[in-house]
Amino acid sequence: MKTPIYILGIESSCDDTSASVICNGKVLSNVVANQEVHSKYGGVVPELASRAHQQNIVPVVQQALEQANIDKEKLSAIAFTRGPGLMGSLLVGTSFAKSLALGLQIPLIDVNHMQAHILAHFIEDEDSKIPPFPFICLTISGGHTQIVKVSDHFKMEVLGETIDDAVGEAFDKSAKILGLPYPGGPLIDKYARLGNPKAYPFTKPKVGDLDFSFSGLKTGILYFIQKQQRINPKFIEENLNDICASIQYTIVEILMTKLKNAVKQTNIKHIAIAGGVSANSEIRNRLELAEKHFGWTTYIPKFEFTTDNAAMIAITGYLKYLNNTYSDVSVTAKARLKVTD
Repeated sequence: MKTPIYILGIESSCDDTSASVICNGKVLSNVVANQEVHSKYGGVVPELASRAHQQNIVPVVQQALEQANIDKEKLSAIAFTRGPGLMGSLLVGTSFAKSLALGLQIPLIDVNHMQAHILAHFIEDEDSKIPPFPFICLTISGGHTQIVKVSDHFKMEVLGETIDDAVGEAFDKSAKILGLPYPGGPLIDKYARLGNPKAYPFTKPKVGDLDFSFSGLKTGILYFIQKQQRINPKFIEENLNDICASIQYTIVEILMTKLKNAVKQTNIKHIAIAGGVSANSEIRNRLELAEKHFGWTTYIPKFEFTTDNAAMIAITGYLKYLNNTYSDVSVTAKARLKVTD
C-alpha cells in the first residue's frame, strides 16, 4: 500500500481563485470561484481581481479540504502558482501558500502555470489517457499560444509561439466586435455550431511555419464587420451564426496547420492540447478527425482541467514532490514566466 501523499494546490494567476487536493495523482477536490465582477468591464480588471482573490481564498481552500474529507494537518505539501499571471493576483496566492506551509511546517512548492496546463494530462482519472514522452502540446489560452515539445515532466521546448496576441484574446476580441458579452470565446463556439464555416473567408496571417499571429486577423474581422454594417446595419444579428462559424473555422485552421507542421518537423505523433481554449468544440472535433486522417494519437483533457484550476497546480506539485523539488520561503511571484523557466 502506497503512503498517501496529499498535495494542496492553489491557483490565483488571473481572475479565478481555485484550490484542489490530490492524493497520489488522483483529484479529491477541485474548487473554483469565478469572479463575476469583470463582465461589465469587458475584460479582467487587475485591481478588482486581486481584491476578489483576497475575499475568496480562505473559503475556497476550506471547501477544497472539506470536499477531500481531510484535515489540513494531513497535507504533505502546498503547491501554488508562482507565475505567469497578474502580479496582484499571484501575490495573494503566494502569500497565502507561504503562510500556510510555514504554519503547518510542510514543504512549499512553486509551480509554473504554463507547465501546469501541460501537466494536467498526468492527473489520474478513470477515463484519462496519459501521453507518453516525447509528445507535442498545443497550449492555447487567453494569454498564450504555443507549440511545446515535452520530453519529460519538466523538460520542455517551445517550438513555436504567437508573435503578438494569444488565440483566446482573438476569440474574445472578435466576440466584442460582434457585441457579445465577456468572455465571448465560448459564445462564438456556441453560435458557430449553427452556422456555415465557409460563409465568410478571412485572410490567414503569413508567419513562420510554427509561429502564430492573431492581431492582423482581429483587425481584418473588425474592418469586415464595419464595412458590412454600413451596407446593412442589421448584418450582425441577421448573420451571427455564420459570422461566428467563419471566425472559428479560420482560427482553428491556423492552429491545425501549425500542428501539422510541428508533426512533420519532429515526427512525433502524440498530440496533446492544454489551456482554456482547448475547451472549444471545433478544436476537439478537428483533433479527433486528425487521429483518423493522420494516424495521430490525441490527448484531450477533461473540461474542468482545461481552464485555470488548482488540480493542474496540485498535480505539478505532486510530480515535483516526488523529485524532492521544493521552494524556499523567500520565493517570489513572477508575472512574466516562460514555460521553460
